[in-house]
This record gives sequence, structure tokens and C-alpha cells, in this order.
Amino acid sequence: MQVMMKGLRASQLYLPNNPVYQKAIENVRAAFEPVWKHCSELDLRVTESDLTWEGTPVLRQPEKNDSLAWVLFKDGVRMLSMSPGVEDEEIIRFLQTLGKARNLKSDAEDDLLTLLWGQDFQQIRYDYLELGADDAPSLEKSDEPSPPPSAARQAVKEDLEEEEEGPAGIVSMDDFDSTLYFLDDTEVQYLNDELEREYQQDLRRNVLAMLFDLLELQVYSTVRAELISILENFLPYLLAVGDFPAVAYILRELQVVLQRAREVLPEHRDKLQSFPDTLSEPEALGQLLQSLDEAHVHPSEEDLGELFRELRPKALMTILEWLPKLSNERVQALLDASARRLCQAYPDQMVHALKGDDDDVLLGTVRIAGQLKLPPVVPGLGSLLQRGSAEVRHEVVEALAAIGTPGALKQLELAIGDEDRDVRINGVRHLARAGYRGAFQRIEAAINEKGLKDADLTERTVFFEAFGTLAGEAGIATLEPMLVQRGFMKKKVDPEIRACAAMALGKIGTPAARALLEGAVKDKDSLVRNAANKALRESR
Repeated sequence: MQVMMKGLRASQLYLPNNPVYQKAIENVRAAFEPVWKHCSELDLRVTESDLTWEGTPVLRQPEKNDSLAWVLFKDGVRMLSMSPGVEDEEIIRFLQTLGKARNLKSDAEDDLLTLLWGQDFQQIRYDYLELGADDAPSLEKSDEPSPPPSAARQAVKEDLEEEEEGPAGIVSMDDFDSTLYFLDDTEVQYLNDELEREYQQDLRRNVLAMLFDLLELQVYSTVRAELISILENFLPYLLAVGDFPAVAYILRELQVVLQRAREVLPEHRDKLQSFPDTLSEPEALGQLLQSLDEAHVHPSEEDLGELFRELRPKALMTILEWLPKLSNERVQALLDASARRLCQAYPDQMVHALKGDDDDVLLGTVRIAGQLKLPPVVPGLGSLLQRGSAEVRHEVVEALAAIGTPGALKQLELAIGDEDRDVRINGVRHLARAGYRGAFQRIEAAINEKGLKDADLTERTVFFEAFGTLAGEAGIATLEPMLVQRGFMKKKVDPEIRACAAMALGKIGTPAARALLEGAVKDKDSLVRNAANKALRESR
């Protein structure tokens, strides 16, 4: 019950998106869990200063100004029952209703019972006492005999006849043809449509439109200064309530006002132009992203995208820094989509981001570059192949391969000599798949025994297959001496090298290459035989 009091105070002091409010509501929900382990329904009796459970006070507040019991008691509530599931959603509305009832004026038409009835609670029940019932006359037993039923029926009949005749001098609507004064169907439909249109209007947007009209038409400097101040103070409120389309509308309309307005003072023009810059500052945008991550209700992708489309290019760096920090998957997905739009619009900012040292930021930037296939960032990706971590270099290889331009493949050539095995293998595979002849000389130099002496069989196979793909028919002269053992005194070649040469011949796939492979299927070494058979199958 103490936790509920804290939740009541929080609901009155803070907005729903405030972290203090959200924490208080979470505590209230968590406080119900141990209660349901001991009872299937929480029944509380209400007195002037206490809430009691099974005769024991569980919340005592002598001071009426801060008493939850008094708020309930003064409007007639005498018993309050809560059942499991109340903590999911109804407890929040219940606390908000209590806060609203506490602030009602003495002459207000509503009271707590009216407000509770309007909420239509399912997990909250209450018993109440009609406060005027004490003044009603009591029913006492009479010594006179009751009238017979026939007399009672006659009395009712006479009352109905008097009611039908009505008092003298009063006009009855029944004397007229009321259909003459009814609206026809088209008029009713028109009124319904107009009511619907009225209720669907965005009043906040209408107010902003009037402010912008005044800002554009009023040439007095004092009036414009006041209007700019109103807009400046309105922006934090809109961000706090999550009305991102309205924020985007302000930023967009400011550009229109700057083009149309006459006699705008330089200081006013500078102030209006600084609105998007202020929102794009790392501190302001960081607070916005943090509130989005911690909020329970999130904007749609359209709303968030509309806001981010009005941000300045410098906001991209902050977004890229926050993407890996976000814990809410839905917000992260929305922000990732917005980041891709900004990256596509401002690739120069991506180049700037690729110069950083934060691996999380670099990984996110490189992935986006690969997804969008942006050629302007190729030089920055190439520099990361020389200085980035192994994980970053691996993502750079994938991004350069996805971009696939001649410049990207030229930078990808650097992966052939990378110190990381996986980076080398992926780089060579992508170069061979793209048929990039520019990497042929480096791959050819690597397939000799000295170049791959420390490599495992997988890496050797990748290099040899890439050589076969790029060399074509001309590569047979290089591969034949490695595969075919001639002469008794000739130095024997490592079986792994011979097997790799067979796989390379399979990539060439010409009749001459297949002839060499058919001879190798009878080789004494099983590794060579297996490789030759596999190469023949794949070359068909």
C-alpha cells in the first residue's frame, strides 16, 4: 500500500514518459506479485484514516490532505476489492482517477464515484454508501390494514389518466406530427461527417499553423521575437509527449517562413535557422534517443522517420553511436532504418564516421555501407582494411564485395595479404566470384608452396580455386607440374598442394584440364584421388 501511495504521487507529478513515473508504476505492479501468493482477491475496508485488511490496518494516514483512505471515504466508498490482473493496466487508471478526484473543486459536477463508474473497471470492485441515504424517511410498520389489490390497480389507472391529460395550459408534443421537424438522411449524414471531421482535427497542428502565419505576416520585431520564443519553448514539450510529426512540421515550416517572410532581422533569421541544428546536437539528440529506448509506448516508423528527415547531417554520428547501445529492439529497428536514410542522403558523414576508433560504431557504419552499396565510402573502407580490428576488417570485406564496383574490388585486393585467415579467405573468395583480374598476380604469387606453406588445407583450396577461376586455360601450365608426378628423382609435391591443384583444374573445366584430372583419379594418394573426383563432378 505504501508503494501504491508512491505511484499515486508519481502519477500526479510526472508525465507518463518520465523515468521516475515509469519506475514508480513498475514498482506498483511488482508489489502485487507476493500478494496474489497469499490471497485470490485483495479486500480492503475503508475508514476515514485507514485501509484495513482482515481487521488489520495496512495503510494508516491520519492527515487527510495526503490520505488515500480519506479520498475514498469522503465520497462514500466503504469497501475496495482488487483481483489478479489489476496490475496489468487497471491499477494505472485507478491511480490516475484518484489523483483527478483529489483535485476536484468543491462545486464540481463529478465526484469519485462518477469517475470510477466511467472507467468500467473489471478487476476492481467497490462498495459505496449513498451519502444522502441517512436523510431518507425510515419505513415503519403501520397498524392500518393494506388496501385490497383492486383498489391499488384503480389508483394506478387514475394516475395514468391524469398523466395522459396533462396539466391545463401545457402543450404536448404528441399533438403535433413530429416527423415534420426531423432531419432527413442526407442532413444527418452531413452533420455526422462534420462532427467526425471536427474531432479528427489535429488541434496542435492548427495552433502551430496560426503561429507560423503570424510569424510570416507580422513585421514588428517584438511580435516576431515573442513568436520565436513560443516555438522555442514548445519544442521540448512536443519531444516529451512524443509528437514527432509536430516537431518535424515545425522544422519544415521554419524553412518556408524564412523564404516568404519580409523584413526578417538578422538575429531572428539566425535563431530560426538554428532550430534544426539545436535538435541535431549530440546532447539533445542523445537525450531523445535515451527517452525513446526507455519509453513504454513508441512512435511509428513513419513518425520517427519524418522527424529524422529534418535533422542536420551532423546528427548521423550521434545515431551511429547510439545504435549499438539501444536495448529496445523495436526502437533499434526504427533508428536503424532512419540511419540508413541519413547515410544515403549524406555519405560524406559516413566517411567521417569511418575515421573513428569505436569498433561498435565502425561495425554499424560498415554494415550500412554494404547494405546501401555506397561507392563514395569505398576509400574509407579500404583504410579500415589496414588499421581496423579483425572483426571490423571482416565486415569491410563483406561491404566491399556487396558494393562490387572496380574501386571497391581494388580495395578488396588488400585482403589477400591480411594477417587474419578468415579475412584472407573471404577476400579471395569474393574476388574470384567477381572475376576480378586485377588480383590475379597476387593470387598467382601466393599459390606457390612458400606463399602458402603455413596455410591450412581450406585456405590453400580457396587460393587455388581462385587462381583456376581467374587464370582460365593459361593456368594449366602452372598447375600440371604440381599435380602430375613425373620422374623417379624429381622432388615430390605435398599431397595437399596436389589436391588443391586438382580443385583449381576443376574450376578451369576445359577438356585439357579434365584430361589431367582423369589421370589423377588413379593416383596412389587418396587425398589427390578424392580431390580429382570432386573436381570432375563440379566441372560437368
